[in-house]
Amino acid sequence: GALDGTHIPASVPTDMQDRFIGRKLYPTQNVLAAVDFDLRFVYVLAGWEGSAHDSYVLDDALSRPTGLKIPEGHYFLADAGYATRKGILPPYRGVRYHLNEYRGTRQPEDEKELFNPRH
Repeated sequence: GALDGTHIPASVPTDMQDRFIGRKLYPTQNVLAAVDFDLRFVYVLAGWEGSAHDSYVLDDALSRPTGLKIPEGHYFLADAGYATRKGILPPYRGVRYHLNEYRGTRQPEDEKELFNPRH
């Protein structure tokens, strides 16, 4: 499957807003969502402050008794905001990733550049 975090606008009391303002200029919740290869949601964790890094939200999801479970021998594709760990497969960092970076005659130059756009 695949997983990623998204920022959803949040209404929070004024005295808590600092914790909910991260890379956005307004309060948000950092929501982790995971889907299977049929694009069905298999897990959602909401409620984390917008300032929380994706890796902290993932750690929380994996540590909960009824949290995200990654079956043995399977993995979730993730973006570069997540570290490589058992069951989590992000792209190579510092290597071209987006399809528009490969337009024209620019072909992958090594195995990492071949992996990333297929990721």
